Amino acid sequence: QVQLVESGGGLVQAGDSLRLSCAASGRSFGSNAMGWFRQAPGKEREFVAAINWSGSSTDYVDSVKGRFTISRDNAKNTVYLQMNSLKLEDTAVYICAGRNSLVLGRNMYDYWGRGTQVTVSS
Repeated sequence: QVQLVESGGGLVQAGDSLRLSCAASGRSFGSNAMGWFRQAPGKEREFVAAINWSGSSTDYVDSVKGRFTISRDNAKNTVYLQMNSLKLEDTAVYICAGRNSLVLGRNMYDYWGRGTQVTVSS
């Protein structure tokens, strides 16, 4: 039973940066690939980024490549999403997720956080 708690969301202006954090409980965090998803108003949940167990491999949806960076600190049981050059279309609830696998992926996640709201204005 992994518990995930996101933080760091808020209201920012277009072009600003924001870093989200996801604190995880459980002894197996270092063996879990992790991911970030988002859901914007009127849209389905969208994969954003993923990272393997060690942080050596990452994956991003095309719309955030070059702007967002996923990272993790297994000693702190925390995964991060650094978001730069934020755009209005990045507005969404950002959700942290964990997967019972060492390997990253875009689906088959087993643990989900409650989400944190990111709102980008101009």
